[in-house]
Amino acid sequence: MSFAVLVLAAGKGTRMRSRTPKVLHELAGRPLVGWPIAAAHDAGADRVVVVHSPDGALDALLAAAPPTVTGAIQAQADGTAGAVLSGLPALDDAEIRTVVVVPGDAPLVDGQTIRDLVERHEARSAAATVLGAELADPSGYGRLVRDEQGDLLRIVETKAPGDATEDELAIREVNAGVYAFDAARLQAALEQIGTDNAQGERYLPDVLAVLRAAGGAIGAVTAADPDVVLGVNDRWQLAQVGAITRARLLRAHAEAGVTFLDPSSVLVDADVQIGQDTVIEPGVQLRAGTLVGRDCLIGQGTVAIGSDIADGATIRSSTLDGARVGEGASVGPYAYLRPGAQLHAAAKVGTFVEIKNSLIGEGSKVPHLSYIGDADVGPGSNLGAATITANYNAKTKVKSRTVLGANVRTSVDTTLVAPVMLGDRAYTAAGSVVTEDVPEGGLAVARARQRNIDGYADRGA
Repeated sequence: MSFAVLVLAAGKGTRMRSRTPKVLHELAGRPLVGWPIAAAHDAGADRVVVVHSPDGALDALLAAAPPTVTGAIQAQADGTAGAVLSGLPALDDAEIRTVVVVPGDAPLVDGQTIRDLVERHEARSAAATVLGAELADPSGYGRLVRDEQGDLLRIVETKAPGDATEDELAIREVNAGVYAFDAARLQAALEQIGTDNAQGERYLPDVLAVLRAAGGAIGAVTAADPDVVLGVNDRWQLAQVGAITRARLLRAHAEAGVTFLDPSSVLVDADVQIGQDTVIEPGVQLRAGTLVGRDCLIGQGTVAIGSDIADGATIRSSTLDGARVGEGASVGPYAYLRPGAQLHAAAKVGTFVEIKNSLIGEGSKVPHLSYIGDADVGPGSNLGAATITANYNAKTKVKSRTVLGANVRTSVDTTLVAPVMLGDRAYTAAGSVVTEDVPEGGLAVARARQRNIDGYADRGA
């Protein structure tokens, strides 16, 4: 097969009531339009063309897309047929046999559905093939009317009384809005579509009658999954489709060996990877770009954003944002790992600890109530409660690093004023404010001597 997919994404989506274009609203970690693009890739499309408006809203998305994805501007909002006409020139340099058209707001159309449609379309050399779906309640959808051989006679709209007969309304197979066309015949047919209707637009389904009149066969394929017809026109539909999408993602992970204690409370984005025998507790969010290894425990309420969690790690009720957690490491509860936080194997970050842009060495521990920023902590070290790296100079507006060697021990309530270095096996005394380097094996005592004032409580006010 040689086929291209045109994703129609030029609509304004006014029913979303948003300054953000509809197709850029997020669904499970991807913009809405990213789902049909991903489906086209999964199906094996040779080329993907995203037809969009000239307002530039999709420019950044297209710039970051793979080379097989290109954009085409629909300069005039003249309907779906006009959108396809705008996209076809992007295929002039490609040897494409079939053109598939998918709405940009149809995230439940998957790669297998597109591939099945193309295979059925090309097997019978049809001029066009329409994707349909059988619904228990087809109200509001256009019906697919077939002939005795199963070919498509027409699509009957049902939006207004009198649009369809009682027999047509009884049909449960509806138009999913996805089409496969013979590329050689599509351009000429599109050019014959006029705008003689109330909206003054050119409608893609009108192409079917033109192709049939020219002697082409018009087929129809019933999708295995009826949810493919579900598009997104408003925020409530976005939420409904999102729930279906998340349930599919969780099921795929579960079938691959992941345990979810309460799937209804868990959110996992589309590109998240989770290894076998990992357990996900209730209320967990694994957001885009997160990788979780095997045999991990991701505890209740944990949020991980773009983070890498290695095999055997335990994360309890914590937030990770752009962090890396090594094999067998432990985080939380109630820890916050910010961008650049790196925990090596068997490291521990405990309760109410914040780590930012820092490396915690193998087997090292930051058990509780500490802030470690812009620091390198060697292996086997232990940082006592309320260890703080003071890494920012407010006058120079410069952040400096703190470097701790191997097997360092800081006592409780230690402040390390960067830039400062503690050698291997160095110690600090409780309550110290360390401003100078500490040599290997040394003890830093940096605090005022205690002075007791006798009878203080009995003095007058």
